[in-house]
Amino acid sequence: MILRRLDEIAALGYPVVAGLSRKATIGRLTGRDVADRMAGSLAAALAAVERGASIVRVHDVRETVDVLAVWEAIGHPDLRA
Repeated sequence: MILRRLDEIAALGYPVVAGLSRKATIGRLTGRDVADRMAGSLAAALAAVERGASIVRVHDVRETVDVLAVWEAIGHPDLRA
């Protein structure tokens, strides 16, 4: 999965956009139908930002912003929503 090595892509110095929200990959990993993939999508968005994504394309904006805000508040000040 490209997400595992996203930090290598980000290291090239260009802005990275990650669009993982509700994707089939999330469904394969979780066994969930598209309507039930929010938790997996949130985890993927967090991992993408942690690995250097500048922008995340998501369906559940409010929830994703909340996840990133909590993550930042508990000690990861390098992350930005």
